[in-house]
Amino acid sequence: MATIVKELSIFYLLLLLLLPLLGSCVERQVYIVYFGEHSGGKTVTEIEETHHSFLLSVKKSKEEARSSLLYSYKNSINGFAAVLTAEEASKLSDMDEVVSVFQSHPRKYSLQTTRSWVFSGLEEGKQLNQMKKGDLLLKAKYGKDIIVGLVDTGVWPESKSFSDEGLGPVPKSWKGICQTGDAFNSSHCNKKIIGARYYLKGYEQYYGPLNTTLDFQSPRDKNGHGTHTSSTVGGRSVPNASALGGFACGTASGGAPLVRLAIYKVCWAIPTKVKAGGTSCFTEDMLAAIDDAIADGIDVLSISIVTNEPDPYDGDGIAIGALHATKKNIIVSCSAGNNGPAPSTLSNQAPWIITVGASSLDRAFVAPLVLGNGAIIEGQSVSPYKLKKKMYPLVYAAQVVAPDVPKNYIAGQCLPGSLSPEKAKGKIVLCLRGNGTRIGKGEEVKRAGGVGFVLGNIPLVGAEIEPDPHLLPATAVDSNNAIKILNYINSTKKPRAYIVPARTVIHRKPAPSMANFTSRGPNSITPDILKPDITAPGLNILAAWSEASPPTTWEGDHRVVKYNILSGTSMSCPHVAAAAALLKAIHPTWSSAAIRSALMTSAGLTNNKGKPLTDAFGNPADPFQFGSGHFRPTKAADPGLVYDASYRDYLLFLCNSGVKNLDPSFKCPKVSPSANNLNYPSLAISKLNGTVNVKRTVTNVGGSKSVYFSSVKPPLGFSVKVSPPILFFNHVGQKKSFTITVKARSEMLSTSNKDQYSFGWFTWTDGIHNVRSPMAVSLA
Repeated sequence: MATIVKELSIFYLLLLLLLPLLGSCVERQVYIVYFGEHSGGKTVTEIEETHHSFLLSVKKSKEEARSSLLYSYKNSINGFAAVLTAEEASKLSDMDEVVSVFQSHPRKYSLQTTRSWVFSGLEEGKQLNQMKKGDLLLKAKYGKDIIVGLVDTGVWPESKSFSDEGLGPVPKSWKGICQTGDAFNSSHCNKKIIGARYYLKGYEQYYGPLNTTLDFQSPRDKNGHGTHTSSTVGGRSVPNASALGGFACGTASGGAPLVRLAIYKVCWAIPTKVKAGGTSCFTEDMLAAIDDAIADGIDVLSISIVTNEPDPYDGDGIAIGALHATKKNIIVSCSAGNNGPAPSTLSNQAPWIITVGASSLDRAFVAPLVLGNGAIIEGQSVSPYKLKKKMYPLVYAAQVVAPDVPKNYIAGQCLPGSLSPEKAKGKIVLCLRGNGTRIGKGEEVKRAGGVGFVLGNIPLVGAEIEPDPHLLPATAVDSNNAIKILNYINSTKKPRAYIVPARTVIHRKPAPSMANFTSRGPNSITPDILKPDITAPGLNILAAWSEASPPTTWEGDHRVVKYNILSGTSMSCPHVAAAAALLKAIHPTWSSAAIRSALMTSAGLTNNKGKPLTDAFGNPADPFQFGSGHFRPTKAADPGLVYDASYRDYLLFLCNSGVKNLDPSFKCPKVSPSANNLNYPSLAISKLNGTVNVKRTVTNVGGSKSVYFSSVKPPLGFSVKVSPPILFFNHVGQKKSFTITVKARSEMLSTSNKDQYSFGWFTWTDGIHNVRSPMAVSLA
């Protein structure tokens, strides 16, 4: 008996000793506790103390409460980010004052110019005395003194694109700072880069202290992405800029070359055992950056960051931050994402954000492949390396794999370690896309002793080519040409080929076309808001680059470049931000919604052959790819009519979405208006049952006296009526409302395609302006 008592005593003693350790094993994560809009009347110190008091209500001590706090958002956003257990987060979410509590996750994005702005109608290459009086750039004074914030990976301040030569004093509205750190001091800010900050607390909470061999603990950009997007928005004109010694040569310029830039670094290198393994951006860091940007006095915010798993609006850091920015009349441009071509893949769906898809330019980097039978296959490349002018043996990768590599479809994809040096040496190797990276496939050919590399698209990718700066002579071909090359290899005993050195070609047709990777609608959060809003150049864009990063992500690439060519909606987003900055300079009193409307309703639907926009396969594209169309900044400066919306309108929209109590001064009505009744420049009706009447209001920003007539191209299977069909305006600023009635035709009701969307348009015209809006409708 004594032995049992003794053993129990030891057990309970051990249990008491282990309890603190067991408690410490409770998983803690970063949560954002969001209170909505500030109620007013409190100082910054009082707001922060309020946040501490909420934390203290779930923590055991003041010390624990204070140590758990990462950020106190106290400028425009009201909330905080803290390390909490799930139980603590749940207790906070049950409190009346709290709008939402959501767990932070790292937001990863793919990395996603000379020609793009000329192609978009802005003649930056012209001298001032050559410009016409009505040119957009001249009217907007090149965006002079408009402040654009970039939430990204930082900036490489030494780039000529960020010279402040000839710029006047920093605008008096600017209230930001130049934060110093690794390889970045106050002298790196100037009259062009007027402010810079970095945000690291969320990242370090997740990954531990930053490895400063992988990234700079400062606003300096090691990655290159932030430098690229910043210079696309507002880079100065730099003559004779090019990538890799000559590609895309011309005058590099941002869309609004005299804007001021404010840099907010929130994205950092992900650590692995030996090197960086991509980039990560945390919600709590982004929210802190946006909160500061609003207080700093920016006019436009460009965010080329997306997530693969969209959250509801009150759990989406970018959406929350953008809403508060919109209240201050800041225009927010965001990437749609690079997860196409599947439907419902887009990010940044909130209606107060301009969501941007990606389309192509009329420029190509042509590097033909000459086959031994005399056939010339068109390819593209920005590899600076050249073959001696002679024919070389040509093989398909699956023919030269190592003995232990299975002979299946993977064998043709040049994955790391798959090729046999004995078989590949001295040959040009055809590799197919699929698994692995494009750059990695070329590196594998080089490792195995191949002299050249042909990257062939698979049918899923189609005709879209992304030329890469490979480390050996190379060219990329579309899927049809990849099949032709395979057929040639299989049809002769000694196939041979030669890769012609690449050259830049402009005025290619058809252009633009939609990028295959651009994310698609419908909107997965609110199907009755049509997204994306617009498309802009995002394929093969040249812009400034970090000299701390090679032009590719390959570990063996040690090249240093000042400009680089990238593709992605990360590249199209700053194009629209720049256009918004120019419009803001011309129309300083316009709301962010009015500027978005001007861009959307003036967008183009045809390519440079005068034909409708197509996708990467040459098929007709639709509004779930391009939104309202391809942006035309010069047309947007004089849109005629705009669809305006206020902060209150967005609160009503959120009421309908179930987000309430966001602003203490606003109470949701008992019955909220439907989402498709938000005064948006496009119209989506999902699961139509019977007849729907939707109201819209336009504001006259054109001639003082004008008459607009409506026209409709109804979605197939639906009837659409606009009432009244004519609008009369007597003065600028006058508002007129109309109703759009949408009804399914009888033959549509008998079909089984209930989830299939049909697309159409309604347009107002006064003979000068064409104010066009897309429609997307599906049946219940």
